[in-house]
Amino acid sequence: MPVSKELVTRAPGCRGLVVLPLLTLSVSPQPVEATDDAFWDQFWADTATSVQDVFALVPAAEIRAVREESPSNLATLCYKAVEKLVQGAESGCHTEKERQIVLNCCRLLTRILPYIFEDPDWRGFFWSTVPGAGRGGGDDDDENARPLAESLLLAVADLLFCPDFTVQSHRRSTVDTAEDIHSIDSCEYIWEAGVGFAHSPQPNYIHDLNRTELLKLLLTCFSEAMYLPPSSDSSNTNPWVQFFCSTENRHALPLFTSLLNVVCAYDPVGYGIPYNHLLFSDYREPLVEEAAQVLIVTLDYDSSTSSSPTVDGTTTGTAMDDVDPPGPDNLFVNYLSRIHREEDFQFILKGVARLLSNPLVQTYLPNSAKKIQFHQELLVLFWKLCDFNKKFLFFVLKSSDVLDILVPILYFLNDARADQSRVGLMHIGVFILLLLSGERNFGVRLNKPYSVRVPMDIPVFTGTHADLLIIVFHKIITSGHQRLQPLFDCLLTIVVNVSPYLKSLSMVAANKLLHLLEAFSTTWFLFSAVQNHHLVFFLLEVFNNIIQYQFDGNSNLVYAVIRKRNVFHQLANLPTDSQSIQKGLQRKKKTPEPISRTNSQDGASMEGSRPAAPAEPGTLKTSLVATPGIDKLTEKSQVSEDGTMRSLEPESSQPPPEGNLPSAVSDGEPWSGEVSHPRRDRRRLSSASSSGQWTPTPDWVMSWKSKLPLQTIMRLLQVLVPQVEKICIDKGLTDESEILKFLQHGTLVGLLPVPHPILIRKYQANSGTAMWFRTYMWGVIYLRNVDPPIWYDTDVKLFEIQRV
Repeated sequence: MPVSKELVTRAPGCRGLVVLPLLTLSVSPQPVEATDDAFWDQFWADTATSVQDVFALVPAAEIRAVREESPSNLATLCYKAVEKLVQGAESGCHTEKERQIVLNCCRLLTRILPYIFEDPDWRGFFWSTVPGAGRGGGDDDDENARPLAESLLLAVADLLFCPDFTVQSHRRSTVDTAEDIHSIDSCEYIWEAGVGFAHSPQPNYIHDLNRTELLKLLLTCFSEAMYLPPSSDSSNTNPWVQFFCSTENRHALPLFTSLLNVVCAYDPVGYGIPYNHLLFSDYREPLVEEAAQVLIVTLDYDSSTSSSPTVDGTTTGTAMDDVDPPGPDNLFVNYLSRIHREEDFQFILKGVARLLSNPLVQTYLPNSAKKIQFHQELLVLFWKLCDFNKKFLFFVLKSSDVLDILVPILYFLNDARADQSRVGLMHIGVFILLLLSGERNFGVRLNKPYSVRVPMDIPVFTGTHADLLIIVFHKIITSGHQRLQPLFDCLLTIVVNVSPYLKSLSMVAANKLLHLLEAFSTTWFLFSAVQNHHLVFFLLEVFNNIIQYQFDGNSNLVYAVIRKRNVFHQLANLPTDSQSIQKGLQRKKKTPEPISRTNSQDGASMEGSRPAAPAEPGTLKTSLVATPGIDKLTEKSQVSEDGTMRSLEPESSQPPPEGNLPSAVSDGEPWSGEVSHPRRDRRRLSSASSSGQWTPTPDWVMSWKSKLPLQTIMRLLQVLVPQVEKICIDKGLTDESEILKFLQHGTLVGLLPVPHPILIRKYQANSGTAMWFRTYMWGVIYLRNVDPPIWYDTDVKLFEIQRV
């Protein structure tokens, strides 16, 4: 891969290439010719370097200086390093020396690439062609030459299936009879048993280390996306990912399967020996983390712009047929969407659930069990699985196994609620639950009794998984970080979606729902922002669904409604005149927090739990783009009597009130369809629109007050309150258990209005959430790669790095 002369000419007097101090190179005052192998080989000949050494010995300032002052030398260095990788892939890396050269080139490129990406003038460099490196390999092949990026990606793919370097050789052999890397079928060398592969290779920690280094380089290649500002244009595909996941990569299928299987087969606890992670190094964990990160980046695909890549149910043959499939050009997305065997789904779901549950594992010996740190990557992977493969989603919801995903998500949501550096984690957890809640089976599964005792700082209760969900959501709303207010609509939409199927809420959960209604229906809260009344509508819908469809088992909720009946009467009699509106807003000034915790009767928290802590000062976090409002995130479907769903047309005839803010805006930013950049001044939702452009008017209050769905509840109160009062007087009762017994045996058949149709708000893919996921995913990857700090202190544009 020789370098053309014009690439290595530059003005005399420029500073030469600053090189690894480790190699004590003489600095050249002139551009160094690409043919000067003796000079360039000094970069990768050393046997004692590690990736950490390379980062320590090649400072950012020196890379930038070479880029600015001696660009031809930097260009040649990149060409020569890629050339070495290509040669290693061609030869099959049979000697220790060749392997060392490949690893050193890997480390050097991982160090340099971010500085190529941060400079817009250099961004096209890797996509320029290299003379003499034609696709056919001949020297006269220049018109058909391969861009440097393609050569690099194909070499890395080959090296990931290189016998005795990254995979176990199938031959017991000497160098002379070693396998030819071009004749092997890499599908026989998949790294781990699981989807589409039954054989589990012998673990080899050297292979794991080598794979990890190559995947780190691959992730760095893909990270060009970090250096482009967020844009709502979904056609912005990442050229590195696009090429790597195309038919040009002959290893696409075995690599996809290897990454997925390595992640899903990983068991961090192993044999369960206490403290074993302190006694033995786990070479698999860094590989699993890297594999999870590469996998989610390759699956970064906006499904809202294409026909959804799901299986139609007619697929036959192997786990993923190798015929040209319909659907997206991205083969990784394609393969993911076409997994369909039950045993493969079981393997994936069990693996993801085992890893998500790992941080929750309680042991009697402190710190005796290994805790993984890559749960955010796993949540993104689970989201992609459900979004791209509807058969997987239905499999997840078919049994109670979905609860093994739900409980860890609720644990993370509860644990992160006060920590502003984990707002992104809160969002993805809520998005997954929103996606699941659109399916009837999810609501049905929530009725399973909750017996796992994961220590969470929530009140002790006896009940079902539905109770757990409501209690955690209440905790997020009443004691979460103020940046979470845009998620309230999403949280309540989830509760609305599952409410028609909840057979029996506990008294604790019933009281939490009533406490939320009480907080959201105060006049100052209703009048202080244009969308606040939506929250009351959601809660009333929850009560109506339970009363109409699950009255029999829900005496606790009915009793709570009767006890708090004044809240419903106040809503029905909400004043609409200007004077009362102003009076309501005056109250707001006296109440600093939007929602108080009084009357919430929290009681004792679970044993062994820690309160949710705010972020430590100085914690790094990355900014997020805005998420679309709930009306853009979801579409309404009506459930018919046979259980099927019918999509409802959006009500376009009603324009939103002026100054309308969307309901789910990340970090308190308005959503305009364009991506908003994070601003420093965050405002509380309760005053989000009181800065002059919007004030509540009597007409505005009337426009929604007249639509409050209070008929069912008012009828229930009209029938039951006199009966309950009579029992109390007749029997002199002050004991609620007797009243509950009466309510359990009561019936309202024929007394309530005709049941309304069940409305479900199902998540729908859109380019707004696709962009949110991209910024969140890369933000997580940026912050998690600290050893070595691949992107630290480079000029990323996709998000801002902020200190808490």
